Amino acid sequence: MTRPLSILHVITDLDFGGAETMLAALVSRPDPRVRHQVVSLLPGGAVRARIEAAGIPVSDLGMSRGVPSPLAIARLARLIRRSTPDVIQGWMYHADLLASLALVLSGRRQRTRQFWGIRCSDMDPSRYGRVFRWVLALSARFSGCPDGVIANSQAGLDSHLALGYRPRRQAVVWNGIDTDRFRPDPQARAEVRAEWGVAESERVIAHVARVDPMKDHALFLAAVDRLTGGRVVLIGKGTEDLPRHPRVLALGVRSDVPRLLAAADVIASSSAFGEGFPNVLAEGMACGCVPVSTDVGDAAALIGPCGLAVPRRDEQALAQALQTVLDWDAETVARHRAACRQRAESQFTMAATLDGFLQAYGK
Repeated sequence: MTRPLSILHVITDLDFGGAETMLAALVSRPDPRVRHQVVSLLPGGAVRARIEAAGIPVSDLGMSRGVPSPLAIARLARLIRRSTPDVIQGWMYHADLLASLALVLSGRRQRTRQFWGIRCSDMDPSRYGRVFRWVLALSARFSGCPDGVIANSQAGLDSHLALGYRPRRQAVVWNGIDTDRFRPDPQARAEVRAEWGVAESERVIAHVARVDPMKDHALFLAAVDRLTGGRVVLIGKGTEDLPRHPRVLALGVRSDVPRLLAAADVIASSSAFGEGFPNVLAEGMACGCVPVSTDVGDAAALIGPCGLAVPRRDEQALAQALQTVLDWDAETVARHRAACRQRAESQFTMAATLDGFLQAYGK
């Protein structure tokens, strides 16, 4: 019997986020072809417990955010020497660069293959700090060092090639989601709507995103002001601090997002830039929510015929698309909800994502 491929995943942190959630779902799914191990640059993180509960070894390098640490690089090099992985998979810029340095120091560069991960598309560096801009420039400069670069969207790969990335090999592997966790759940729907004081006949729009310039909450709330009817739920870090709105319930960070999405009818994304594969759209679709999104990253391709995509930074277009879905009759909504679930089960499975990674690795 062929031994499992040993994959060491290196990620910046394990807090709630698209890349972190995707990593947790990928490594938590049993598959005899692979053996996973996870290293986080920063300690703690909300999804760490979920990964460990699946029996996956997790360690961290004890770094502090924004503080370079030669000691952390040395720690990772020792870990690589000790665990002798077949593949190191990086997740996001800082982890990609640090893993490259550690692999060279480990003395295993000729025996361990390395792949960088691109999890976003057209980031706007001017909205972030100087360190981020340096890291992005260094990533482009040294993008030919790993054996390959794997992006989670075609838009992400294209935007990074435009930034100067010159990988030896490149691949696009769409994210997968856990369609057993994210699914229609009539009981949860009834319970959550009762908690919110929302009638079954009332349409609910869910918007799941941390407060960040790329997510453009201001545009979304301006679009909500134009709507007639419907209720809106904001989920994500910082949403609880946004200005109060009479038809908006802001919940902040929640660990029960699948349960909350089961209570919604529409999953909305208002991002202005930076998205590659918006996980939340696929997760919402798996729960039977109709997607309405700005056309950022691969959002339009992800949605397909199941929802609506509109130009980014267009408040009126977003409001019109949301209102269109709010105005659908019950039969139309039910038909689209069923189509969303079917598309999620056929297009966004974890099995297909792992197959994509293994194909990129040459397996």
